[in-house]
Parts: sequence; structure tokens; C-alpha cells
Amino acid sequence: MKKVLIISYYWPPAGGGGVQRWLKMTKFLPDLGWKPIIATPSNGEAPVIDESLLKEVHTDVETVKIPIWEPYGFYKKFTGKKKGEKVYSGFISDKKEGIAQKLSVFIRGNFFIPDARKFWIRPARKALVRYLKDNPVDAIISTGPPHTTHLIAYGITRKINVPWVADFRDPWTNIDFYDQLRLTKWADRKHRRLEQLVLKNATQIVTVSQSWSKDFVNLSKGREIKVITNGFDHLDFERDAISLDTEFSICHIGSMNKDRNTPALWEALKKLKSDDQFKAHLSIKLIGQVDHSIFKSIEEFGLTEHLNHIPFLPHSEAVKHLQTSQLLLLPINDTPNSMGVIPGKLFEYMGAQRPIICIGPKNGDSAAIVSNSGAGAIFGYDEVEELKAHLSASFKAFTTGDLTVNASGVMNYSRKELAKKYSLLLQDLI
Repeated sequence: MKKVLIISYYWPPAGGGGVQRWLKMTKFLPDLGWKPIIATPSNGEAPVIDESLLKEVHTDVETVKIPIWEPYGFYKKFTGKKKGEKVYSGFISDKKEGIAQKLSVFIRGNFFIPDARKFWIRPARKALVRYLKDNPVDAIISTGPPHTTHLIAYGITRKINVPWVADFRDPWTNIDFYDQLRLTKWADRKHRRLEQLVLKNATQIVTVSQSWSKDFVNLSKGREIKVITNGFDHLDFERDAISLDTEFSICHIGSMNKDRNTPALWEALKKLKSDDQFKAHLSIKLIGQVDHSIFKSIEEFGLTEHLNHIPFLPHSEAVKHLQTSQLLLLPINDTPNSMGVIPGKLFEYMGAQRPIICIGPKNGDSAAIVSNSGAGAIFGYDEVEELKAHLSASFKAFTTGDLTVNASGVMNYSRKELAKKYSLLLQDLI
């Protein structure tokens, strides 16, 4: 069996979206002739802990754990957080941004380059070079963010000749919050220089959407960029009997930062509340970390009484909510890179086979997937009346038990199929 070293900051029992791509990919790679070896911190700062994911790790997966020092202890003291509180990297706050928060963002962007995991680069390089001398592999994959992982892989391949795939789950300098980092010109140049180092030296670049692929082609001055999307594990959705919610539930899972706020949706729901029957059945389920600005919007539109916020659920429990909800909300970040944003949850929504409401650019990559598969409806950020009409029709179908969806081509996005694509890519490299 061929071996592949995968450098991933996120690994069970860490939970959240960052862990899913490679936890699920490695679940199917052994059957395709690849033994995964995961290099991950022994003491990383995970945004959430999901012990249930440990059961998902394939028995053939080997794990190499390397200690990391991170500055989050200082950050928590500086911003007034408790020692045990989790730190979220995607600009989600439970209160209005204060001076300490603004200053911490400045420090994060200008001194911790490429990210707050930078202090893992040197010890991980040394440990993995030693490991690989006695345990050779056929390929290396670094998956980011954090983009520290790519710099670790770069250092290894300078000493050991092995093909290296840089896997970008999100962009680097084109990420949606890059302009919020309050970067100096010096820091911006350093971020871009390190990004170019990776783009020029990796044997292959992989990303998760067509638009981001084009961005990387431009950044790398014409390199071939492979696209292997995220997906869903079909085994997560195999349940005998599913009873839908008795309420008209609109569900969102995962983190919801301020750029994913959907004022048009809240306004449409407010208008529909004038109907007593609609008001009596409306339920808004937000499962995951939610920015305070979204709670404020929901309150301003008079919807707080319909809100059910669950800060965290194990992945297996969150999947059940997807399958039982009436509608699934897919807000696309209202940011300059929105065209290429394909939230990982989109594919799990498709696996759940419930109608999707996608709010974002109507010609973006997420909209194309939803439209081509027939998995739901797409609306622009400001289409209040269009949303109102769709929700009204959906509610009518809900009352008659006819609110369904019949998406096609869903299994093209199964983790098993995507693992086959990665296996073929690795085979080509070696």
C-alpha cells in the first residue's frame, strides 16, 4: 500500500468544518490503495471538541502528533476571555468589537504570519523530517488554513524529495476576511511572498471551487490548479425512518459570521408573520457559533421568539437536524470573493435531501451547484419579495405535506467519489 503524509491542524477530537474534509477523505483512501499518515498537533486550540468524530477515523490511519505552542493564552487575557473559552478564527464575536479586539486583530494579522500557528512550523518540520527518514512516504499533502501547514510541507520537501500537494480549503490572501486584518504594507507583502512560495514550489495546487481555481491561476501566473470540491459522507445519511419537524423550520448549521447575515430573509419572514398560521409554525434553527450582529438583526425584525439557537452539536446530531428540517439555509458570505465560496455544509444539505434556500451571488459557484442539481432555490442578497414569495409557496407545501426536493447528481459529491479523484491525482504525481 502506498503512503501519503497529510499535514492537518484540524483532526479529531477537534470538531467543526475544518476537520471534515480530511477526516472523511482518509476514511476511503485505504480502500483505494493509500495509507494515510496524519501529522497534527498534540495540543491544538480547537474551536469545538467533538469526541464522536474519533469513531470516524479509519483503522488504517496512522497519527503523528507534534506539540505546538500557540499565543492564545495571551490573547484570552488581553481580550478578557476565560481560560477555557474557545477561540474562533473566522471573525465571529458574541459582542460588539472593542478596542482590545481591534488591537488583537491587528497583532494577529501583522505579527503572526501566516497565522497564529506559525510557531509549529519549525518543530513540525524537524519532527517530520526525522520521521520520514525511517518511514518514507510516496506523497505529502498540506491542507490549509491554517497555511502554516503549507510552510511545514515546503520545509520538508527542501530536504526530502517527495511530491507535495498544497490543498487550499480556503484562499490565503483572497480569503473573505483578509481586508479585516488591518495589515501594514510590510505584513501584506510578507503574506503574499509566503503565498507565492507555496504556489511556486508545491508539485500540485488543489482548491475547492472553480472561481478560486481561477484566482489561484492568476496568482501563480498560469499554473494548473486542480479542483476537488468538498462533499458529504453518504454513510452519515443512512437512516431508516425520518420524521420531519412539525414546525416550518428553517435550519442553518455551522458558523455564521456577520458576512453571512441575511437581512432580506429576516425582512421576508417579518412580512409573512402577518399571517397567524405562518407565525404559529415558524421556527428558525441556528446550530453553531453565531455572530452577535445576526442576533441583533433577528431581534430588529421581530423574530427572536421564533429563534432556536444551539451553540454546538456533535456532527452526527447536526446531520439529524438537516434531515428533519423543512428548509435549509445557505447564506454565502457577502464579500469580494463570494463567487467562489462553496460552504462545506452545501454538500451535507444535498445529502440530507431537504430543499435549500441559497442567498448569495446568483452566478456564483454555490448557486451553480444548487441550480444544476435542482437542490433548491437561489436568491440575491436583496431579493426580499422573491424570498417572500418562495417562502409563502414553501409554507403552503409544508401544510399539505408536499414540501420535498428531488436533487440529481448528488452522489457525485460523495466523499467516496471525491477520494477516488484524490487517489488518481496522487497516482499521477508519483
